[in-house]
Order: sequence, then structure tokens, then C-alpha cells
Amino acid sequence: MRSRKPPVKLAEDALFDYAVRSLANRACSSDELRFKLRGRAAKLSDVEPIITRLRELKYLDDKRFAELYTAMRVENDGFGRARVLQDLRGRRVASKLAEQTVSKAFVDKDENDLVAAYIERRMPRIAAGGHIGDERKLASAYRKLRRAGFSSGATLTVLKRFAAHPELLDEPPPDDEPSDD
Repeated sequence: MRSRKPPVKLAEDALFDYAVRSLANRACSSDELRFKLRGRAAKLSDVEPIITRLRELKYLDDKRFAELYTAMRVENDGFGRARVLQDLRGRRVASKLAEQTVSKAFVDKDENDLVAAYIERRMPRIAAGGHIGDERKLASAYRKLRRAGFSSGATLTVLKRFAAHPELLDEPPPDDEPSDD
């Protein structure tokens, strides 16, 4: 088993260049970049001036990042509100900004339509096959839609269209409960 070398610590100029290259490769939030720079900085006091300089140069803008990231997760990936919010927080976007951005992105969206579009795109067997007759497959589809960030109500409403026995969806499928073995 090979051991990894610790990253080379960088002086301020090299750290700035590293930050610019990092942003060119992948957009990120200020806090996400700050975390990355702290791991590479020879002096921690170099990190904040670099973040400030990147903001002044408009290379780093949390609001713009949150808006673009949210639009990408909704339009390209088809995720629901909860998943997009969770992903933004995972990318270290401030909670208040993440909430505002997600609320703005979903203001004109009908969640039932989003769930149906997600099924069409990501669950083609269900979309093409019509009715799900197996209770386990129905529960699996429910869990997948919940992980994608959709509410229980919208998920159940749309899944009823694809269920051979829609009455099974009157109650949400149980979460993984501990067994009494």
C-alpha cells in the first residue's frame, strides 16, 4: 500500500495561482475554496487576503455560484428542492443564501411535474412499462424519488399513476426500520 505524500505548502503568490487554477477547473463557494486553500497554505494568514482579492476580481461570487449550481441541479439533473438544498450546503454555501436561491429557483415549478419528468428521464422502465405491480419495486421507486429531493406528497401522487395497485400508496412505504431479530 502506497502512502500519499502530504501536499506541498504554498507561499502567497503560488497559493493565489493555485486558487485561480482551482476555480478554472471547478466553480466553488468562498467557504469551499477557503477550506481547500487552508490545506495548501504555508501561512494561514495568506488565505483571507486571497479570498478577498478573488472576490474583487469577481472570480469568486457565492450568490452567482449558488444560482448557477441550483439551475444546473434542477434543469440538468431534475432534482427536487430538498436535494438541491442539501447539495448546496454540501458545497459550503451559507444556509441563508442557499435557502433564498432554492426558493427563487422553485417558485414557478410544479413539484408533481418535476417528479413526473424525473421518472421519465431517470426511471425509464417505470415510465415505459406503465404499471408497477411489485410492492418492493414501488417502495424502491418511492425511496429513489425521496433521495432525489421530492416531497412525500408529490412522490405519492405521481407514483399512483404508475402503480398497478395505487391503494398501496395511501400510506408511505416504511423507512428501513430496525428488525426485532
